[in-house]
Amino acid sequence: MEYYSQKYEDESGTLPEEYRSYIGKKISFILISIFLTGGIFLYSLSVGNAELAITDIIRTILGIPTELTHSKSVIWNLRIPRAIAAIIAGIALSISGVVLQSILRNPLGSPYTLGISHAAAFGATLSILAGTRNWLPMLDIPYMTTLSAFAFSLISTLTILAIAKYKNATPEVLILVGVALSSLLTAATMLLQFFADDSELPEIVFWTFGDLGRAYWESIYIMGFITLLSSAYFLYNRWNYNAIDAGDEVARGLGVNVDRVRLIGMLVASLATAAAVSFLGIIGFVGLVCPHIARRFVGDDQRFLIPSACIVGAVLLLASDVAARLIIAPYVLPVGIITAFMGAPLFLYLLIRGYSH
Repeated sequence: MEYYSQKYEDESGTLPEEYRSYIGKKISFILISIFLTGGIFLYSLSVGNAELAITDIIRTILGIPTELTHSKSVIWNLRIPRAIAAIIAGIALSISGVVLQSILRNPLGSPYTLGISHAAAFGATLSILAGTRNWLPMLDIPYMTTLSAFAFSLISTLTILAIAKYKNATPEVLILVGVALSSLLTAATMLLQFFADDSELPEIVFWTFGDLGRAYWESIYIMGFITLLSSAYFLYNRWNYNAIDAGDEVARGLGVNVDRVRLIGMLVASLATAAAVSFLGIIGFVGLVCPHIARRFVGDDQRFLIPSACIVGAVLLLASDVAARLIIAPYVLPVGIITAFMGAPLFLYLLIRGYSH
């Protein structure tokens, strides 16, 4: 911030009115988005088979007794974990998308297009079959499906990086490698599904949808910790990403180790994505669309784009979860289906509007 402030200071040592207005609009968008997140969060706690008043929810959160004796258990054990998981997953996927789009200098960069989510789906499917068929008894441990999904996500990322290092591939080629891996892993997952029996198939298919109903406090602690560390790292390197946005040669001229920033950025983005996907399943389009939505309001400056995309991701996933519970109530749709239906048309709209300028 100091660099930008000094750059735009006038002779009196103060920032010009135009620059203050420019920054103020971006900060206003972030603040409004935060308030919107809070409002949707409270509303999401009231939606479900047992409808609860917002006032009862606030009283329960504050520890004030209410007339509804069952509300405390419903709120704390079911709805708050679900809503917090939506916020954390939205942040993890969106911030990963922002960074991947920046370091790859490709607007299609995201955990979904790079095959990270598909790798997690394959790992989870393989773990489910191994557990039910007792292929490896020594691996029958808690969180095995999560660990398997997490491991294959990182393997997918390391494979992309290895190919890039071996062939000195450009960022555009990395996207194509990710698309190829996505197709390969999707085919492998479908092959495993083909050999699954009637008891295994529903669990496998349901996992690939992406569902916030799997969230519980232990998983939230793990997702939250990894997402917090990843976000802190990305924010710390925001100037490096701004430099890379201007081109690799420009970034190197400014003293940025582009290869190292790109390598570590992809690994940390994969870590954040795997933390969300391995617990909740595949949630598509959030990491692809939310950065573009945020970019419409705050531009490409990573100082504002990174936090804005995080909040937009939280809002989009919270809103998608609310829609998933209301569309065919009392049945609850997997949130991954809603994000796909919302994300694909919205992304097409952004592309068409962007190319019209």
